[in-house]
Formats: sequence, structure tokens, C-alpha cells
Amino acid sequence: MGKNTVTLTNNSTNESFEFDLIECTRGPKAIDFGKLFEKTGIFSYDPGYASTAGCKSTISYIDGKNGVLLYRGIPIQDLVAKYKFTDICSLLISGELPKDSTESAEIDLELRHLSFLHEGLINIFKAFPDGAHPMANLSSAVGALSTFYKDYMEIDNDDEYQMMAKRMIAKIPTLVAFSYRNSIGYPNVYPDISRSYVENFLFMLRAFPDGKLKRTLQGEVEIDKLEVEALDKIFTLHADHGQNASTTTVRNVASTGVHPYAAISAGINALWGPSHGGANEKVLAQLAEIDDAKNVDKFIARVKDKNDPFRLMGFGHRVYKNYDPRAKVLKGLKDDLAKKGIKMNNKFSDIAEKIEEVALKDEYFIERNLYPNVDFYSGIILTALKIPVSLFTPIFVIGRMPGWCAQVIEHIKSGARITRPRQVYEGK
Repeated sequence: MGKNTVTLTNNSTNESFEFDLIECTRGPKAIDFGKLFEKTGIFSYDPGYASTAGCKSTISYIDGKNGVLLYRGIPIQDLVAKYKFTDICSLLISGELPKDSTESAEIDLELRHLSFLHEGLINIFKAFPDGAHPMANLSSAVGALSTFYKDYMEIDNDDEYQMMAKRMIAKIPTLVAFSYRNSIGYPNVYPDISRSYVENFLFMLRAFPDGKLKRTLQGEVEIDKLEVEALDKIFTLHADHGQNASTTTVRNVASTGVHPYAAISAGINALWGPSHGGANEKVLAQLAEIDDAKNVDKFIARVKDKNDPFRLMGFGHRVYKNYDPRAKVLKGLKDDLAKKGIKMNNKFSDIAEKIEEVALKDEYFIERNLYPNVDFYSGIILTALKIPVSLFTPIFVIGRMPGWCAQVIEHIKSGARITRPRQVYEGK
């Protein structure tokens, strides 16, 4: 049976050209335009690459029309319900979930042992000024990490790929904690191997160098098991999401042959933007602006006024034309935590739920496929978990790290050429 092809006809010259049609295992077919310019002397124009695939991947899949997200073919809802974040790390970078609870515990323990930083790297934080944004500190520190693992410039076997990824995944919570503490002038707290991956991160945020957790006038602040479980789920929901802006940045930079950690550092910078990983901060700011659930209708009217620049944050998505499956999980998580005694910002929660209730019945939002996305409820939950707002995007970095590592490995192994898009020149 011959290949399926698509014919492109240039009406001005009456020439026709055939291109292979790629059959994807899921989703729409793709036209292989890799030799479009070579064959025709013209190239495609696709701002934002909304209709362009830059790679082939087996890591995650999004069905935006039906609100589906899969990691290695498994629905995100099933993974969040049945597995820990460290299990998901294994799934993304190796393609396999742990076989049993013993193997799951071994994966977590290995990451804990790899979580310590070289003392030379720790000294870098002393050069950053107080008040610097943790994302700025973090991207610099991850870039510097490449100098301590120079051998990863040339990786030639799977064991080295796996260790490169595990080191990065293990050290990123430590780097985030150190970046945050440096930004507020606090001394660093080293990892505690007796604590699980997620609990250890909260410990490094809250403890003092004597290993004791922060004390308040009400007594010692403990790390609640519910907090650990909730943050674990948030990490899992962010672990990978196809070829978004930051993941594409990681792949594009990796295509030049740089150190994998340098490519990941570039991804961190891309994620920092308010249109990407920083969006949940904007959601909280908007909830504060709305101030009361009774004001929601007034703000909804502003959204629909074409002369008003006001935009509803946390609604709509570049890919999803249905309810973001991650947002569904987060809404359920928010309600569950509230029932179990985790103190929420009830005013923000009420405003958010009122916005969703109104918007999901309004033809304006229905016609435009505007549904809550992952950022809509995540800020409310992170605030309830006592995570500072400046750490919202670094939290995203921790969650996305296994995905970025998997994408780097896949890209390098594919032998893809250096990324080099064309441009439509309109100058003199």
C-alpha cells in the first residue's frame, strides 16, 4: 500500500507538488513540509506555530476539543489519583511506572540522595541581591549547574541520560528553596533525606538551619500530610503539556548541542512570563480586584465590552476548547482540602466559583470556548498551602522538570537538526 500524500498546486505557475501525509497515533494527520522550500521555493507562514509541528513525540498528548491530557498514553486523572509525583517522573523520563510500592519508594529515596548541591554552586546565591525574583535566581543557578556536570555535554547511553534527568529533578526543589530564601535574606536549609521528595521541599522552605520548623506565636508550624499530598498532585498536573512555549524553548536551545541543563535554564526563563507560568499570580491579583462575589456580574460585563481592555484571567487556553482536565482536578482538590480543614481564602474561592458558574452559562463564553484553565484555581490552593506568591512559578518549574528532561532526551536522541525557522521579510 502506497503512502498517503497531499498535493499542493501553485495556480500562478500551474505546478503541483506532493507531500507525505503523516498518520499520528492520536489526533489529526500532519503534512510533512520538511522539504517545502526545497521543492517549491516557497515556505509556510504560521505566526505562533499554531498549525506547525516541530517534532515527533511519545511523551504527552492533548486533545483540546475533548479536554483530554495523557502522559505516555495514560489519562492525567488516573495518574493523579493513583500515583505520586516521583512515580510520574519515572514514567516520563524512562517510559515506565514503578512496578510496586517498593520500587516507588526506591525512586523517591534515590532522588532524595541526589538532592544536595555542590558547595561551590551554593556560593553563587550569595552574589544575588536581596529581593531578586526567585525565577531569576533559579534560571541562573540551573545554568551554572551545567558547569558541575560537564560530562553531560556528550551522553552516549541510556544510563547517563537517566542520571542526567534524575539529578536535575532531584536538585530543582533544593534550588527553588535556596532561591526563595536568598530572595528574602534567610539562611539556607539543607535537604533532610528522612523526608519524602515533596515534604523535603516544604521543609527546606519553612525550617531554620537548626533543622527545626518555623515557630509562630501559636506554636510550631508542622508540615501537614494534606499539604504534602496536595502539592504532590499539583506537581503531577504540571509535569508535561506538549509543545508549549517553554518546552519548545527547551527543545530549540537543545537543538544547538548545548548542555541539557543550559537548555532547561532557557525553559525556566520562558516559563517566567505572565502569559505562561506566571498566569496564576495574575488570577489572584484579579480576584483581589473583583473583591466580592456580588461584583462578578459587573466584571463579566466588562469582559464582553469590546471597548474595555479588561480580560478574565485563568479562562481560555491556546489548545483546550473544552474544560482543561487539570482545572477539573484542581477544583476538586480545592473543595476536598477545604472539607478536610485546610484554611482557604474563602472570599477568593467564592469569587472564583461565581465566575465559573456565570461564565459556563453565558453564550459569550460558550461560543468562544472559554473554560477555566489550570491557572484558575491553582493560586487559591497554593495560598492555602502557605506558598508565597513569588514561588508560584518556581513551583511550576519543579512540576515541569521531568517533562523538560524527557523532552531534552527525546530531542537529542532524535538527531533533529538545529531549529531554524524562516521569516516573512517586510522591510526595505
